[in-house]
Amino acid sequence: MPDAPLALTNERLKTPRAAGLAGILFAVLFSGSIVLVRLSVPPDVADHGAWLRERAGSVSLALSLVPFAGIAFLWFMGVVRDRIGFLEDQFFSTVFFGSGLLFLAMTFVSAALAGGLLATYAVEAGRLIDSGLYTLLREVMLRITSTYAVKMAGVFMISLATISVRTRVMPRGLTLATYVLALGLLLSIGASPWVVLIFPAWVCAVSIYILQSNLRTCPVNPYDPVACIPSVPVQYE
Repeated sequence: MPDAPLALTNERLKTPRAAGLAGILFAVLFSGSIVLVRLSVPPDVADHGAWLRERAGSVSLALSLVPFAGIAFLWFMGVVRDRIGFLEDQFFSTVFFGSGLLFLAMTFVSAALAGGLLATYAVEAGRLIDSGLYTLLREVMLRITSTYAVKMAGVFMISLATISVRTRVMPRGLTLATYVLALGLLLSIGASPWVVLIFPAWVCAVSIYILQSNLRTCPVNPYDPVACIPSVPVQYE
């Protein structure tokens, strides 16, 4: 008589309750990187690259924080999707996931361009400034971070707020605040370069709420996919 198949484990893979810390870590690292860059790099593209010589150390430190902030942001996205659970809608989840990845990709591209400027200036400072390549790359970095990445962050926030309206994964007050802040990012063309700090501050607020919810005492059944997920009232006709 053949042996019965042996189950290797009876536990499903579960998101750690403390995974909500990922969003807080992203907020700290990303905000620190933005502050260092804004304080070191003048907003005027006609600065002739003086910061490449005088503030290279601060900018290098800021750029070194970006990859770790990106890793934390990916974890944050995973935590949010885990909280939505089986209530996830394919349309809004695609917009949520796509805008988050685009924001992260453009942030990495901008950081890579800044790193390339630092490396090139260290080797051929005169040729970099005189050729006009410095001005071109400065303008490209500025447009990526202040226009395209910021707009994708706004779309990311709106998509999650819309998901929250239908699934109640966030409290109503936080959902309304998300819409307001997201519209501020979408309409921030030509505004202060510090406006991008709205996004990490919002991520931190969402992460704190998720962390508090995850750390509450809850009788979790590993075979119940709806355990600890806020119930959605069903309307009967």
